[in-house]
Amino acid sequence: MKATAEVQVIPIGSGVSVREEVRRAHLVLEEAGLNAQLHANGTNLEGELDDIFAAITRIHETLHAAGTARIATFIKVATRTDKEPSLAGKLF
Repeated sequence: MKATAEVQVIPIGSGVSVREEVRRAHLVLEEAGLNAQLHANGTNLEGELDDIFAAITRIHETLHAAGTARIATFIKVATRTDKEPSLAGKLF
């Protein structure tokens, strides 16, 4: 099932800057083959629903393995049956 999603991964206890954690998370999304569009407060995703959830799981595994003790993730997911959802379809 195709889906779009917005994901915000918040590493907790990593210090003031989370640039490295964001970079690692984005690499996971690229490796998953998802259409990922980084923005100021999260990332928009497009792909198979199972692939999106698997990538989010992998982000948690990757960041924990790199030393991030706590992670809070907020996810918005959209699916539809009348047509295939896309990030481009959300724009004017």
